[in-house]
Amino acid sequence: MTEIGKPVLRFAPSPTGMLHIGGARTALFNWLYARHSGGRFLLRIEDTDRERSTPEAVSAIINGLSWLDLTWDNEIVYQFSRAGRHREIAEKLLAEGKAYRCYATPAELEEMRAAQRAAGKPIRYDGRWRDRDPAEAPPGAPFAIRLKAPQTGETIIHDVVQGEVRFANEQLDDMVLLRSDGNPTYMLAVVVDDFDMAITHIIRGDDHLNNAARQLQLIRALGWPEPVYGHLPLIHGPDGAKLSKRHGALAVEAYRDMGYLPETMRNYLLRLGWSHGNEEIIPTTQAIEWFNLDNIGKSPARLDFKKLDNLNAHYIRSMDDKVLADEIAAFLARETPPRRLTDKARSRLIAAMGSLKDRAKTILEFIAGADFLFTDGVRQPDEAAAKVLTDEAKRLNGEFLAATEGAPWSAPVLEEKARELANAKGLKLGQVAQPLRAAATGRTTSPPIFAMLEVLGREESVARIKSFSA
Repeated sequence: MTEIGKPVLRFAPSPTGMLHIGGARTALFNWLYARHSGGRFLLRIEDTDRERSTPEAVSAIINGLSWLDLTWDNEIVYQFSRAGRHREIAEKLLAEGKAYRCYATPAELEEMRAAQRAAGKPIRYDGRWRDRDPAEAPPGAPFAIRLKAPQTGETIIHDVVQGEVRFANEQLDDMVLLRSDGNPTYMLAVVVDDFDMAITHIIRGDDHLNNAARQLQLIRALGWPEPVYGHLPLIHGPDGAKLSKRHGALAVEAYRDMGYLPETMRNYLLRLGWSHGNEEIIPTTQAIEWFNLDNIGKSPARLDFKKLDNLNAHYIRSMDDKVLADEIAAFLARETPPRRLTDKARSRLIAAMGSLKDRAKTILEFIAGADFLFTDGVRQPDEAAAKVLTDEAKRLNGEFLAATEGAPWSAPVLEEKARELANAKGLKLGQVAQPLRAAATGRTTSPPIFAMLEVLGREESVARIKSFSA
């Protein structure tokens, strides 16, 4: 439990799709403020849309948050399971005269909207049952319950990001609280759940700003405490247009599968709309210490994959070798089919980390560059490596093996033997090293080859090179 007066925040996604980058940023900002202030961060799954909510989407949301290490407090709240409580509040408002029964049929409402469209008027409920006697309705006719919203004046939202936002009440109609089938609406459910969960701060995308005005009317009708609102500008693509899949509006797990680290994503998402001076690299512990609501920007942030790659490269370089090996092992285990990192492969990987870390911007690139360390046996050269392995190159490989027989198998000694061979042949060192690289790794690019031969060990290295020697 938090101390009295400590903030309580929530992330409340609808499980109608995956956890996308915008939702992940919203979750991060709520989580950071809760951790910064010693408050609580709660998770609510808003699954009232039964037709579109799926178990797969629920799992993706939970898995995405877990991968980002945005841990929530208490049990997950599932909104649909609380429908009875939502109905209770609608009935309470009805009994207090703050809501009313609306017997308008779907056909009548459509006729009303058609007339409004034809007249060029805004589409909104016209209040036809607001002050009408329910006795005028046909016996047993189905009815919705609508909020009796104020019709004059303004609803003002004091938003910590957007500032003061005003809505003319005459522009806001009497929203439905309970549908004619007895099911509560999203708007009612959100307000009731936030109150019951003791939410003090609502930080979410500014596409919910209109919802805030309506929800605030309901909160005031109930006499409940008003939360602090903060509506975040949405994330745009690099071209400034609304974010779409072509820009990278992908599920969080897609970024994981592209080889980005959770530390990177937390830092990157933080900087998409929040700043602390000119700081770009902000580890999570520092972010928790610094985070506040005052430094959230008012303009849409833009995705920048170059920045994301550079940031990921930084976190790869700075990560503890053994922790990075664990990350790579987990990545390989998620592949289809999964690959297991053996103890021998893990030892090689850790030994080669110093050479590998500077060469990759993503875990995918890292694995591609380290692939030759994971298994024993002769490498199958790729197209470029096969071109390097000419008859002359194979003779050089054979002479290298002869020159190193009985010598210590260490990178400095191996490089010196290769240099002596190159000098004797009137060649550059690279002309001797490249055939060795092609034979030992199957590629024409790798970390320093003599260091890699030391990591592979004499027996494995000789076996690989001998297969492409003459």
